Amino acid sequence: MSNFIVDNSFWEIFPDASVGVLILDNLDNTKESSDKVIKLLENSNEEAKKHLTEAQLSQNPVIFVWREAYQKFKTKKGVRASIEALLKRVEKGNGVGTINPLVDIYNSISLKYGMPCGAEDIDTFEGNLVLGVTEGGDEFYALGDEENSPTLEGEVCYRDDKGAVCRCFNWRDGKRTMITENTKKAFLVIEAVNSDRDEEIVKALEEIAVYAGEELGAQKVRLELLKKDNNTLEL
Repeated sequence: MSNFIVDNSFWEIFPDASVGVLILDNLDNTKESSDKVIKLLENSNEEAKKHLTEAQLSQNPVIFVWREAYQKFKTKKGVRASIEALLKRVEKGNGVGTINPLVDIYNSISLKYGMPCGAEDIDTFEGNLVLGVTEGGDEFYALGDEENSPTLEGEVCYRDDKGAVCRCFNWRDGKRTMITENTKKAFLVIEAVNSDRDEEIVKALEEIAVYAGEELGAQKVRLELLKKDNNTLEL
């Protein structure tokens, strides 16, 4: 049995951070998104506009907090938090489209709450999953890329024994561990760099669990909020 560990190197940079984790099992992600899920995503694209109150995208609070966070560790040039990428599409009037049922559900909740949310296929992990600062050189193939794009020294990332799982904190997931139609057991995570959104993190993950249960038959195995003094959970 493997573990998810938020390493001390992460807490040294973000001592007040919160990392909310939801483990789902026995899910069926093989079908296309139902009308209910598609409607949920459409509504969330509209609701997300409440987070865009400033004329300049980067000055909106739910984005600005991540712009500041990304200054505290090494990143690829120009990369942004996943929530900024979603909200940028909303701002431009494009909206976030459907991918597959589980991804559509968590993207909807991410948009609704204005928080980054990611997910990985637990069965693809090799060894423990660790969130922390890396020495660099972790293998990483982004979706659509054929060439390895290894992590940088000093980068905050999710990684296992095989390589990087999600680069630059929550910027981009890799092909190896991404959610697909074959995913049966999923690791979902919502992060905040301070504790003022703890209740929202838990509420958002609970909503994902409910929709995944209703739409995909998923079983909620565990929901935990990891902090500096509670930084490990069993996968």
